[in-house]
Order: sequence, then C-alpha cells, then structure tokens
Amino acid sequence: MSKVSTFLKGMAMGAADVVPGVSGGTIAFITGIYDTLLGSISRITPRLIGMIRKDGLKAAFDYVNGTFLIVLLAGILTSIFTLARVITWMLNTHPIPLWSFFFGLIIISVNHMFKQVAFWKVSRFAAVIAGIGFAYSITVLQPLNLEPTSINILLAGSIAICAMILPGISGSFILLMLGMYTPILAAAKSFDIVTLATFASGCAIGILTFSHVLTWVLKHYRDIALTFLTGLMIGTLGKVWPWKETLTWRTNSSGLEVPLLERNLSPFSFEQVTGQPALLAYAIVAMLAAIVLIIVLEKTASKSVSN
Repeated sequence: MSKVSTFLKGMAMGAADVVPGVSGGTIAFITGIYDTLLGSISRITPRLIGMIRKDGLKAAFDYVNGTFLIVLLAGILTSIFTLARVITWMLNTHPIPLWSFFFGLIIISVNHMFKQVAFWKVSRFAAVIAGIGFAYSITVLQPLNLEPTSINILLAGSIAICAMILPGISGSFILLMLGMYTPILAAAKSFDIVTLATFASGCAIGILTFSHVLTWVLKHYRDIALTFLTGLMIGTLGKVWPWKETLTWRTNSSGLEVPLLERNLSPFSFEQVTGQPALLAYAIVAMLAAIVLIIVLEKTASKSVSN
C-alpha cells in the first residue's frame, strides 16, 4: 500500500470523523485498511519497551507498522483541521444538502457492511435488530450538557475514539450526545492546543485500551459484531435525516442558542411547517454524490487488494 494511498484514506476517515452520524471506522472498512489499522494499534503494548531495549527502536517501529500509522494519522489530522471550518459553515448555511450527503453515506455504507458478513443466520438478524434498537435509543436521548472542563474533555476523547474506530457508530455523534461536539470542533477551528492536547490524550487512552477488546471480538465473533455495528448505522439514520423541525432550544456553554429537541419531517411538509425551502433536488444530488463516492472507494480498494 503506497503512502499516498494511505494518506488519502486517512483524509477520508478524518472527513467522516468530523461528521455526527458517519464513522471513520466505516471508511477504513470500505477502503480495505480496517484490519491493518486495528492490528497495528493493538500491538502498542508495554511489551514494546522490552522490544526497544532488546532489538532497538526501528524494530519496535516496524513491529507496530509505524509508517502506516503515522501516514494515516497525518491524513486524518489534515482532513479534520481543513474540514472543521467547512463543515461548520455548511451546517449553518446549507444544512439540508450537507445532512443529505451524510444520509447517503450511511445508506451505501450499510450495503457495504452487509456484504462483509460471511454467513447469515437468525443470530445475525437478531444482532442487526439489537444494533438498530440500541442506536435509536441513543438518538432519542436528550444530549448531555457537559461543561468543557479538562476532565470532561479527556473523558469525551476516550469514549469518542472507541466509536471512531468502530464501523457503524460515529465518534462525532457520541460527542454530540455528550454535549462536547461544538467545543471540540471550535478547538479544531481555532487551533486551541491545550484543548486539543487534552482531547488527544483521552483518545490515546481509549484507543489503546479498546483496540484489544475489539480485535478479540472481531476474531471470535466477526459476523455477529459486523451485523450489530451495521444495525447501529441504521439506527442513527433518524439523527441525520435532513428535514427537521426544532421543537425546543438550549443555550450552550458559549451562550449560543442550539437545537435541543427536534422532530423529523417529510421533505413535502417541511416547507409548510418551517417556512423554509425543502431543497429536495439538492438533497437528492447530495445523496447520490455520497453513494458514488463510496462506490469509487470500494472499487479503488478492490483494485489495490488485487494488485
């Protein structure tokens, strides 16, 4: 796998991780690097210290596939820092096309995930239903309103990163439910080093712990895990539905009014209820663009594997 290809896949993961409802782990799965990523992370253990002492730093670096991880992380960070402003602007000015694009991403990603299941049994269908129920129950919960203290940012990072590497559930969505999405996105926009370093520390703690658990689960119960995670994706579709009516508002820690409770509307009743254009044609184009993007990523990943 070339460094350029890895960097671009990292950028795709970073773009997904900025979005509530879309998982960077899903993009890693679609682009064919998921198992490599998880395997590399799970090798970062205390035994590396002994390896460094015995065989040197280079041997330990090669053991954890260090070049792959650094190039991928560079792509993720590049995407997050460049897209944070764009996503914020789009959410404020063009929410319907943006959420439609995300909705299309999830729909086509569900199809890709289902194709990874080796054997369909009753237990697999049950896992899908369980995933849908779990994700939906989260989406209807009232978001927490945690203050962006150092402890809360550290905690949010450790929880969100676990979701970010899971195909099917979005780390940004977890941040949204914790009430930490806006502060972290604002920190990325303004390059708030202290906040970002605290969040990154939480991410490091979470990912180094959780990667071992996830590796074991996927090794022993891969189909069950994949169907449950795909159910999670389906269950979050209501959260990213483009046409919503805000029922109640809340004031966030920055003093801004943000939606608290929303209900989904059909695009045909949206204009009548809200007085705003439904932009149905733009929404359809955005969804189709997302579907085409994932299909291209799938084809690219297939060619790189065959070569």
